[in-house]
Amino acid sequence: MGLYDREYARDGEPGFRLSAPTSATMQLIVITGVVYLAQLFTPAVGDYFSLKCDWFLRPWTSYQLVTYGFLHSQQDVAHILINMLVLFMFGREVEARYGKREFILFYLLGIVAAGLVWSLSEYAVNVSDPDFAVLRQLGKVPTAIGASGALAGLVVLFAFNWPHRQVLLFFLIPVPMWVAAALGILFDVRGAMARSGDIAFTCHLGGALYGLAYYKLGWQLSRFWPTNFTMPKLPGSGPKLRVHDPDEDDAEDSLAQQVDVILEKIQRSGKDSLTWKERRTLERASKEYQEKRR
Repeated sequence: MGLYDREYARDGEPGFRLSAPTSATMQLIVITGVVYLAQLFTPAVGDYFSLKCDWFLRPWTSYQLVTYGFLHSQQDVAHILINMLVLFMFGREVEARYGKREFILFYLLGIVAAGLVWSLSEYAVNVSDPDFAVLRQLGKVPTAIGASGALAGLVVLFAFNWPHRQVLLFFLIPVPMWVAAALGILFDVRGAMARSGDIAFTCHLGGALYGLAYYKLGWQLSRFWPTNFTMPKLPGSGPKLRVHDPDEDDAEDSLAQQVDVILEKIQRSGKDSLTWKERRTLERASKEYQEKRR
């Protein structure tokens, strides 16, 4: 494949056109939004895919450990709006640092980890209550929905990477990122101990603990991902076909191979992992492309 067949080197088309998002952060937001619309028009979606605290007694419903993270309250639209705002604010930079594939795996495993902590703790607290047995028979056990657990892990990971970044607490008070994350955790600890309201505080704490472990232990989830497996793309997100000249010179092929290696490195470890020489190579490739367009 020639240098000018790469996605960053393709000519843009004039005029307005819609295209599917290419970043994992925006794709997750779109998918969550589509699921929310499905909830509004088909209430049974929430019944089947929310996380029940006793799911492990019915192993065939273990899919709920993932699906609950894409559901949100139909009665409170602020639930999905705030969660997706948090994902948009912090997800883009974390994705840029760790790479698209790693970010998707981090997010999905965060949903699972938070759901495990919530369901096991919720079941342990309620199992000795006689009323809980009745609720189980009626199929009305506590359930959890929402991406908040995974987002708690995302916020913690962001705070470790950029601890002194200024953020607006309550959208008003500027504080360092580590302070905002610490206050959020303290709020969740207090809520989990009080067990008040409809917020799954233990789910948040499970996600935060997962984010801490991910950073401190230096996990790289994409190492365990099959190299021949590619993430599904949203319709319209793939590159357009382009006829190219097969008579490319040796110099261009050499530069193209270097760019391939660098792009793979960005996919694995993020842009910040590039060396000074690799950044210069990308700049040179971009400059040659600009000259070819003139």
